Amino acid sequence: MGLRDFLELLQKSGELTRIAEQVSTEYELAGVIDALGERPVYFDNVTESAVPVVAGLVSSKELICRALGITREQLLPRLSSAIEGPVAPSLVKDAACQEVVYTGEDVDLAKLPIMRYTDKDGGKYITSAVSIVKDPQTGKQNMCFHRLMFKNRNHFIARIVENRGTDSILKKTGGELDIAICVGNSTAVLLAAATSLPHGVDELGMANALERTDVVKCKTVDINVPADSEIVFEGKITNEKASEGPFLDLTGVVDRIRQQPVIGINCLTHRKNPIYQTILAGKNEHKFLMGMPKEPTIYNEVNKVCQCKDVYITPGGCSWLHAVVQIHKTNADDGRKAIFAAFEGHKSLKHIVVVDEDINIYDPHDVEWAISTRFQADKNLIVLSNQSGSSLDPSGDLSEGKKATTAKAGIDATTPLLTTGKGFKKEEYLKVDLKKYVM
Repeated sequence: MGLRDFLELLQKSGELTRIAEQVSTEYELAGVIDALGERPVYFDNVTESAVPVVAGLVSSKELICRALGITREQLLPRLSSAIEGPVAPSLVKDAACQEVVYTGEDVDLAKLPIMRYTDKDGGKYITSAVSIVKDPQTGKQNMCFHRLMFKNRNHFIARIVENRGTDSILKKTGGELDIAICVGNSTAVLLAAATSLPHGVDELGMANALERTDVVKCKTVDINVPADSEIVFEGKITNEKASEGPFLDLTGVVDRIRQQPVIGINCLTHRKNPIYQTILAGKNEHKFLMGMPKEPTIYNEVNKVCQCKDVYITPGGCSWLHAVVQIHKTNADDGRKAIFAAFEGHKSLKHIVVVDEDINIYDPHDVEWAISTRFQADKNLIVLSNQSGSSLDPSGDLSEGKKATTAKAGIDATTPLLTTGKGFKKEEYLKVDLKKYVM
C-alpha cells in the first residue's frame, strides 16, 4: 500500500503518534524521532516549513510486512520472488506526484523540511530519497539511495558510492547525467531501491512485483518515477564537485568529507499537500532498508548448495556486516558450503554464523548457545584474509583510491551429523497450559 494508505491504517489502529507541538528541523525533529524509538510518527507543525514530516514507517519487520499485506513468514520468499521475477510497471499519463509543478526560478528546496540531524552534520540532509537515472547506452533505469546534502535553493551535493550503479553510468556519460529524486514512497519502492539487482534490471520492476507500482514520465527528463511519490525533483548530475559530509553512516559513526557531484534541480513536482518522509541515519529504518534486501540474495545463494531455511542480517552487525543463516543439514559439509555461499550472496558480509533449524536466529542468546555448544574453532572456523570488503567497516583497510579490504570469518555452528542427539540438542520440559494452574 502507498505511504498515505499506510499512514491511515496506522492512524486507525492507534499506532501513529501525532505531534502537534511546533518542532524544528534543526536537531529537534531527529531527537524526538529517536526518543520515540522510531515508532511511526507524524509531525503536523514544523517550524521551518509548511510541509509535515513522517518517520518510523519501516522501523521493524512487522511494519514492513503490514505495509506489504503479508506475514513475517512470507517476507523472505516474497522478497526473493520479486528479486528473481521483476514485473515491468504500467506507465500512466496522470499521476498524483505531479499535481503541483514548479520549474526554473520557482524551484526552492529551502521550503522543504530538510533536516539537520546531529551537531556533526556538515549541513542539512535528505536521507529518504530514492534516485533514478537511465543508462544512455542501454536505456535501462537504475534506482537506489543517495544521501543528499542541501547546497542552495536549487542544488544538492550527492554522496555517490564509487563503482556502483549511478557512478558506473556517470562514467559512460563523462560525468553529467539526468536524474529524478523521489521523497515519500511506498515500502515496496523503498525496499526495491535498497536492493542491488543485476545491471540493466529496473528496480521499479521489483517494486511492482511486491505490489502494484505504476510509474509516470517526468516533466523535464526522460525518466519514469513512482506515480504516487509525494515529492519528485528533476535535474542533472553535473561535473561540478563540492565538499559533502561529514554525516552519520550505517554503522552509527561519522563518515568523512569527500568531494562529490553537485546536482542541479530544474523542476519540482509534488502531490497536493505533500508529506515529507525522513529516516534517521544509523538507526533501525536505515538498517532494515540496507540489510534486509540482502537476506533474499543470501537465501538464494545458500539454496544452491544446501537447503536454506532462513536468513537474518543482524542489527548488532550494523545490518550489513553480520548474518546468521539457518539450514537443514543433510551432508557433513553443508555448514561450510553455506558459509561460502553466504559470502557470495552478500559481498560486503564480514562475519557469518550458520546454525541448525532448532536455533532461533532472531535470538542472539540462542545463536551464541549454538556457537558455544556446537562449534570448535580448529575444525569449524573459516578465515579469509585480504578480502574485498565494505567501505562502511571502519576497521578495514579504507586507503584512499582503492577498494576497501578486510578479513572475513565464517562459523559453522551446526550439529555434527554422526553425533546428532548425543549432547548437541537442548532438552525440553513438559509443555503445560498455565491457565490450569494459575488463576
